[in-house]
Amino acid sequence: MPRVAQRQDRISIRLSPQSKRMLERAAAYSEKTLTDFMVDVALQKADAVVREHEVVTLDAAAFQRFQDLLLDPPAPNRTLTEAFAWYAKVTGR
Repeated sequence: MPRVAQRQDRISIRLSPQSKRMLERAAAYSEKTLTDFMVDVALQKADAVVREHEVVTLDAAAFQRFQDLLLDPPAPNRTLTEAFAWYAKVTGR
């Protein structure tokens, strides 16, 4: 049965013949097509990079401090009060 393409976008890359052979070997060992192998590996790396930049990890003490501040925030200081006033003036809210 022919394989139905579910991917619509295309990325083209240039690499050395040695690099291509290495990727083809790795794909064969993984029992995947070269495209599937490269997409899988690229998405794994992309996920790791995105997590590194977008996910905040706190140790137990930092999480407890964060939770305490959320549940019982400090009173607004002068700078915050001025910032709220400026925002209200600029946005008309």
